[in-house]
Amino acid sequence: MRLTKTMRWTALAACTALAISACSTGGGKKSTEGANGGSGKKGGSISIESGEPQHGLVPQNTAESEGAHVLSALFAGLVDYDHKDNSPQLRVAESIESPDATVWTIKLKDGYTFHNGEKVVAQNFVDAWNWGANQDNAAEGLPFYDKILGSEELAPGKDKKPSAKELKGLKVVDDKTFTVTLKAPFSQFKTMLGYTAFYPLPKAFFTDPKAFEEAPIGDGPFQMDGKWEHNKQIKVKRYENFPAADGKAKLDSVTFKIYDKLETAYNDLRANNIQITNKLPVSAMATVAQEFGDRYIYKPESGVGYLGFPIATNPAFAKPDLRKAISMAIDREAITKTIFSGTRKPADDFISPIIPGYRQGALGDTVKYNPAKAKELFTQAGGLPGNTLEIGYNADGGHKEWIEAVGNQLKNNLGIEVTFKPFEKFGAILNALGAKQYQGAFRSAWSMDYPSIEDYLRPIFSKVAIENGSNYGGYVNEDFEALLAKADSAKTEAEGIKLYQQADDILIKEVPYIPIYTYMSSAAYTKDVKNVVIDAQNRIDLANVELA
Repeated sequence: MRLTKTMRWTALAACTALAISACSTGGGKKSTEGANGGSGKKGGSISIESGEPQHGLVPQNTAESEGAHVLSALFAGLVDYDHKDNSPQLRVAESIESPDATVWTIKLKDGYTFHNGEKVVAQNFVDAWNWGANQDNAAEGLPFYDKILGSEELAPGKDKKPSAKELKGLKVVDDKTFTVTLKAPFSQFKTMLGYTAFYPLPKAFFTDPKAFEEAPIGDGPFQMDGKWEHNKQIKVKRYENFPAADGKAKLDSVTFKIYDKLETAYNDLRANNIQITNKLPVSAMATVAQEFGDRYIYKPESGVGYLGFPIATNPAFAKPDLRKAISMAIDREAITKTIFSGTRKPADDFISPIIPGYRQGALGDTVKYNPAKAKELFTQAGGLPGNTLEIGYNADGGHKEWIEAVGNQLKNNLGIEVTFKPFEKFGAILNALGAKQYQGAFRSAWSMDYPSIEDYLRPIFSKVAIENGSNYGGYVNEDFEALLAKADSAKTEAEGIKLYQQADDILIKEVPYIPIYTYMSSAAYTKDVKNVVIDAQNRIDLANVELA
């Protein structure tokens, strides 16, 4: 799952998102859309905006956008995604093949090494996935291994202990080859493999995981330059032994400068104290295009922003009609045009418009602004205790303006009192929700982990994602679970999409979260840099950035 600070929950990150890693076919063929081409200056250093990652920098335990952005510079995965159409492209993998979508054979390319000199081999992937799949390690990427044979033995559930140490479905053939056997056919497995949970881990991780969290050793185009300086910065430098065929980083170093407020970051961008931000404050939206010209990037990306509800722990939100009434009382057009100056679009499906399987208008009346009907439905559903609603949000993501606008609309249209609870950091609200300590409605967002309709369903709304994923609302529906399982086993991608859409229809009927808007990438950079490309997960392709 990719939660984002500003949206997605990763995703998006702060006010404009939710976060994908740099795309490569292995021959360094990457898009330069929206950027100035040509030859730039060699080397050099830049700083970019970042938020504080939620957890230590371990790929299998990173399910939010800030940490994922750093890891995409430090690691290279089996596949990456094309910047234009999001199709999976082989990277560390030489081939990923299956005759039946159940047993997959993965062969690796030569030339990749970890930053400590250790050669990347098949065992590194198998060891990493086994660690992530073991519930004793409480990794947030655990749900992504659920399809692999034997996963239930490593993750038997709450109050149970794993009965195995390794996934039955993983077998090392030789240093360059391993096989993956799934529980059932899953035609989109190759597409999944670009997600951070499927990155490899070196032997050094297992020797000292805590040290690794602060200074991870990856196999990507950049390596750590010192340790993570919490709430201040993360510095990386070019890894000189990265394969030339994959495209070595052009910059000498990059500093991820950590900000609590997007306004501060934007002011630093304008003063050239940082050179790129992939998240802009609401206050910049009206003037950024004029100020930065063709150095302002505006394009659709994968994030969907929600208003969520802790259904499992707060019975006040239990009725779908009450949630639907709240949805119908929100004027999405006004929010996206007035607050976001058009850098968001009103949501009309749980699926992002850039994903195959999205259906325009799928949410129907649920997202159509109708104050009179909303009030009627709200009253019929019994309203809220004390006629009050609290909405929580992360204050480091530029959300105050739109959350307060939504609150005012609900106050006027439903006749309720609305209060707000800002959390200082994105990680804080996620931790409070994960520990079931927060009972109010909450803003959230989702940015794809990999470009599939399935990735907008299981990681956010399935049972497995409650304990080890991003189902912070605790939503459970057995019909939804059954349709996910059936769609996973579909023989063709087209058949699978139709079944996933049926699962989407259940969400549309029950509205466990309220989709508010979809994201547009809103990024800007200074005259000092060129070849700035933002992918569909709102991550900067740092390896290709150059000094102008």
